[in-house]
Amino acid sequence: MEIVNVVVAAIASYAFGTVWYMTLANPWMDAAGVAKGPDGRPENSGNPLPYILAFVAALLVAGMMRHIFELSSIDTIGKGFVSGLGIGLFLASPWIMINNAFAGRPFRLILIDGGYATFGCAIIGFVLTLF
Repeated sequence: MEIVNVVVAAIASYAFGTVWYMTLANPWMDAAGVAKGPDGRPENSGNPLPYILAFVAALLVAGMMRHIFELSSIDTIGKGFVSGLGIGLFLASPWIMINNAFAGRPFRLILIDGGYATFGCAIIGFVLTLF
């Protein structure tokens, strides 16, 4: 049953990411320096690899969070949400900040990508503690 929780949590985070980045598509593309095609979408939007890797990453994060939650006895929705929020805000987002800062990327990119990491992990934490 635990693998089902991990997969559902990864799907929920991935779906949230879809909405997050669709909503912030233009500011994200501008900040990340992603080339836009004539239709306004990223030039590489037809390449499935980034989408596959994003889902694999969501699975890895959800799997590790499940493991951490098990070891830490995080077993309520409130604890799961807050713990996920903390993992995203205080573990994942600082690494994003480091990478983007050294790459000379705009701070707004850190906010967009860090925001997804923060809320995506909170969603994973919430879903993992639902069952």
